[in-house]
Amino acid sequence: MRLRALLDTDALGLKLLGGEDELDRAVRGVMTTDLRDPSRYLSGGELVLTGLAWRRDSADSEPFVRLLVQAGVAALAAGEAELGDVPEDLVTACARHRLPLFAVHESVAFATITEHVVRQVSGERAGDLAAVVDRHRRMMTSGPAGGGPDVVLDLLGSDLDLRAWVLSPTGRLVAGSKGTGPALPADACARLAAEHLSATRTGRRGPHRVILGSTTYSLFPIGPGGRASQGARDVRETVLSDWLLAVEADAGDWAEERLDLLYGVTQLIAVERDRRDAARTVRRRLAQEVLELVQTGAAPAEIAARLRVAAPVLLPGLGAAPHWQVVVARVDWDGAGTETGPVAQALLEEMLVDPSPSSASRGHQSPGPEHADRIAVAHTGDEAIALVPLPAVSAEHDGSETGVLADALLESVRAPLTAGLDDDGRLTLGVSAAVHSAEGLRGALEEARHARRVAAARPGRVCAAGHQELASHVLLLPFVPDDVRRAFTARLLDPLRDYDRRHRAELIPTLEAFLDCDGSWTRCATRLHLHVNTLRYRVGRIEQLTSRDLSRLEDKLDFFLALRMS
Repeated sequence: MRLRALLDTDALGLKLLGGEDELDRAVRGVMTTDLRDPSRYLSGGELVLTGLAWRRDSADSEPFVRLLVQAGVAALAAGEAELGDVPEDLVTACARHRLPLFAVHESVAFATITEHVVRQVSGERAGDLAAVVDRHRRMMTSGPAGGGPDVVLDLLGSDLDLRAWVLSPTGRLVAGSKGTGPALPADACARLAAEHLSATRTGRRGPHRVILGSTTYSLFPIGPGGRASQGARDVRETVLSDWLLAVEADAGDWAEERLDLLYGVTQLIAVERDRRDAARTVRRRLAQEVLELVQTGAAPAEIAARLRVAAPVLLPGLGAAPHWQVVVARVDWDGAGTETGPVAQALLEEMLVDPSPSSASRGHQSPGPEHADRIAVAHTGDEAIALVPLPAVSAEHDGSETGVLADALLESVRAPLTAGLDDDGRLTLGVSAAVHSAEGLRGALEEARHARRVAAARPGRVCAAGHQELASHVLLLPFVPDDVRRAFTARLLDPLRDYDRRHRAELIPTLEAFLDCDGSWTRCATRLHLHVNTLRYRVGRIEQLTSRDLSRLEDKLDFFLALRMS
């Protein structure tokens, strides 16, 4: 029960002397004491009743109140029977420590207050326990398998008066309560996702309490095993893919039974998430097959046949052959020794839920899985590759850019993902232009990979580049006059080649590996089987010989182009 409810009960004879802003505190019990130090008998959340027999003079109030606050009591109620009025020094001490203080009229026995509080608190606990049993039964019989997360959220709203939403790590609204009240805005979804990812990366256990404006939310991680599994897995393997449950309430003062219910809800929703992932298996396999054909140099006719199989699955009912785009993503963790392709795959599937440019540019939140059924994402090593079908649009339609746009893709998800990557991870993306035939798919893949490398050369935790940004260098390289190409590459690479011939220092291979690893010292040293200090020495020698700085984007791009033209 809340302190406020005590004031609403006239029979208790309580008068508030201080702490009006704290009346929403929960009362979990009651204790009567006249001990100078009752803290050993307090567990927190009690309403403490006292006849003030512990007070000998005004100096006693401050230490008494301080002990109560340290024990976490909800409030203090002082009887007026002993001294007539509650002493001013006690009022002052309670105000200083923000402890709500009530005066109990001399006509009211402490036993009356005790009986009322015990009856109310016991009734609420019994009600909560009964609710747990009933809700679990109903959720298991009519839960996600029959109607998705919305069924569970509707039960939370109708039976427990809790508004709740399921959010993806990018802040996409997966499902939400259909009860009264305004919908959860897209910016609130993004902020809640960012707060959840940030708290998860710091190792804090859920639920996480977040206040947006005047509203308090409690964020529960959604994963197998409920709270027992928290911390059991490497958080970097799941932080960018696990959903979360946002509840419009402060779960900090909930009973254990009520928390257990919410963790049960997260387990049910986790089952639904697994079901949706299983449904993506066909699309993932299609993408993997097309990718293998493209990378092994298969005949365009064979690739085209595979695309004809993929088109009806990804765009059912489409009359004309679609255009295709390729999006390449990579997640890198400092010092990570495991393959990160599956993490990038799950994240890219999430980000491409609605690949239409209008939705992406508005940061549109699309609940439900329907748009995700249009995306096929494969992974190889540390790289995820998405095959995105686009309905055929005539080039002269309106002259505007169509398909997935690199900047728009990150517009609404940059803040949440930056929080999830913390200070030891990076996400880089590259987006190709749309192609309309199997012959163009290999070029689109290389284009997307080039764009991702350009993005990786930029500062920031989350970066993307599109095919438009390659037009000024990579795509125009064949048109650069030979003498200009030779002069450019000689100026940058000849000092390194000469040094390698004289000292067998392997500066050129080191430079290639360093750029290919996006400037990551750890991954580059691992690839070259070198100590990091040896790698730093080689890179320093490269910078000394060329008067360039490999921490600068411009110099990285110059070296990248020189190696491509050599």
